[in-house]
Amino acid sequence: MKKLLVVAMMAFGLAVNAQDGQFNIGANVGIPTGDASNATSFTLSAEANYLFNVSDQFKVGPSVSFVNYFGKTIGNVGIGDFQFLPVSAAARFSPSDKFTFGGDLGYAVGMNTGNQGGFYYRPMIGYNVSEKLMVQATYSGITNDGATMSNFGLGVMFAL
Repeated sequence: MKKLLVVAMMAFGLAVNAQDGQFNIGANVGIPTGDASNATSFTLSAEANYLFNVSDQFKVGPSVSFVNYFGKTIGNVGIGDFQFLPVSAAARFSPSDKFTFGGDLGYAVGMNTGNQGGFYYRPMIGYNVSEKLMVQATYSGITNDGATMSNFGLGVMFAL
């Protein structure tokens, strides 16, 4: 956890030195994988971030999301939804005008009763449709005590 804090502080330190940035909002729909696929059927998430330009191709900044894993009904027992609020440091690398690679690292706060949250990670690849619209593919995971809630997702990101 200390390493994660150091990485986040470095990312935010770089962001403070950057001169300009961009606010982005987006949404994703996902298919649960691993442990999550046993109890949930799909995920929806929303994200907001503010990315500072470190260079022409590299951006960093804070990100916050809301993730909802929709619970399944198994037999006659309905499994409730799992909700998280990930708070993370985001980094994006754009080798061209069309493609972006990146990731988020942080902590996902558990929002519902009995949900303790955990370490959050989210690698992504994006295709810039225009200056203001990106289509992205992601894999996100939340790990706590050996259990992982994860999903593959597709979404859109809008630059404001």
